[in-house]
Order: sequence, then C-alpha cells, then structure tokens
Amino acid sequence: MDVLIHLFVGLHIIGIASLLGGFLTQMKAMGEGTARYTPAMLHGALTMLVTGVALVGLNQADDQSVNNIKIGVKLALLIVILGLVYVKRDDEKVDKGLFGLVGLLTTANIFIAVLWT
Repeated sequence: MDVLIHLFVGLHIIGIASLLGGFLTQMKAMGEGTARYTPAMLHGALTMLVTGVALVGLNQADDQSVNNIKIGVKLALLIVILGLVYVKRDDEKVDKGLFGLVGLLTTANIFIAVLWT
C-alpha cells in the first residue's frame, strides 16, 4: 500500500508543478495584460483533484489518520482554481486579477499542504 500511496503523491506533485509552472510561464504576459490559462494549468488542476481524492481514500484504507479540515480547505481552494481555469480556458486574455488569483490560491494550497500539520 505504501508504494501505491507514494506513487499517487508523486503524481499529485506533478499536477501541482503543471499548474504552477503554467502560471509562472505566463507571468510576463500577465504584466502585458495578455495572460491566458494554458491547457497545462487545467490538466494539472484536474490531476491534483483526482490524485488528491485517491490519496485520501488510500490513506483511510490503510488506517492512517487524515486531517479532514485540512483536506476540505485544500479541496475548496482547488475547486475555485478549477472553476476559474475551466470557465476561462478558451479566452484569449484573462483579467490580471483573476490570473493572479489562481497563482495565489495555488501557492496557498502548497503552503497549506506543507505547513499545516
């Protein structure tokens, strides 16, 4: 079971890297007002959702404790991120505020995962 959990943690990290990497590659365009949500951002967020749900299930099946409040906060942030990226995925330009919000929420999600014990 540990190998499977570690596999899903790795996939979860790949998802967050895709989401944050897509954001960071658009930073210059954000300054120019031409930033857009990339497919990598959407796929990264979806990967995070699927692997996160799988991780919660695997940890509970392995009788490990799961902090449900932490998971709920992280899920709420991810749903907001997914909503923004999905709805605006075909727009040629995204408002700076909305684009920056995705980066902020993604960073917050990372720090919640690492610092909330």
